[in-house]
Amino acid sequence: MKESRLDDRPVTMLDDILAVPDHLRDALWRIESAGLEAADAAGLMVCGMGGSAIGGDLAAAALGDRLTRPLLTVRGYELPSWTTPEWTVLCSSYSGETEETLACFAAAAALGARRIVVSTGGALVEAARQAGVPVVGPPGNLLAPRAAVAYVFAAAAEVAALSGAAPRIHTEIDAAAAFLEERSDDLQDRAAEIAARLDGTLPVVCGADLTASVAQRWKTQVNENAKLPAFFSQLPEADHNELCGWVGAPASGARLAAVLIEDADQHPRQRRRFELTAAAIAADGAAVVRVETEGETRVARMLWAVMLGDLVSLSLAEARGVDPIPIEAIDALKAALGRP
Repeated sequence: MKESRLDDRPVTMLDDILAVPDHLRDALWRIESAGLEAADAAGLMVCGMGGSAIGGDLAAAALGDRLTRPLLTVRGYELPSWTTPEWTVLCSSYSGETEETLACFAAAAALGARRIVVSTGGALVEAARQAGVPVVGPPGNLLAPRAAVAYVFAAAAEVAALSGAAPRIHTEIDAAAAFLEERSDDLQDRAAEIAARLDGTLPVVCGADLTASVAQRWKTQVNENAKLPAFFSQLPEADHNELCGWVGAPASGARLAAVLIEDADQHPRQRRRFELTAAAIAADGAAVVRVETEGETRVARMLWAVMLGDLVSLSLAEARGVDPIPIEAIDALKAALGRP
């Protein structure tokens, strides 16, 4: 834990998750304050790792068919070989010390592409300031980079609009913040129920279209917060291979549970696939948890599902008696690599 921002009570990861509505509104204000200028681009690349990268995936999902140009997430040290100077590159690293993101920042400079940074400081912000690259700064007092999901999502969505890749959705983001605020208690109750059903299992989280990136977020939050293995996949692809693996799951001795995250406005054939997939998995003895998004817009439904997954991971951590904040395994690996 760390010192409270408002009172004498220590801030917890739960506080940061429940503050997502405020984070969304604050993110829009910070992006506006950064003075970013519109500049037509071939598309947008969001470069980052872990919780700093997921914003690109979530923004692409929320925008859906409103995207008129590509919005890609790059996780690694290099930009795609076909990248041209006409692309906009958004480098996202909460700490500003992520070596993969720093490498992409340098690669974009060598290419002559437009760069924008989302970070609280570190080497990335220092390099950006020296190069005259605009910086959107999330608050530096969040408990972990993964708690900045609202900031990286909003930044990716807004920069996509500034790059000519999509319309602005800032009004939808603001409305979604109010919706999440209203549903806060219900989300916590739902999360506790889902976590109880997942207790003692290893979750395999599956989404489709809008919820595919949400499934990935659920998986990583269970990994980092609950310190458990978890996996994600998406339909319809999972029905062409993964489904066969569930037949042998009970015999393998592994207690797996399928979490199917469905969108309230999904394609009718996707809905049928979810129904049949759930029945097939349950028939072989594995636990199945089905979740359907709530909200009027794609933005609201996606963020509702993200917030629910974050809360589920905390409930699982509590049930296991583990502290969700430390990530010793990742820190040890970074130390071995000789990085902060």
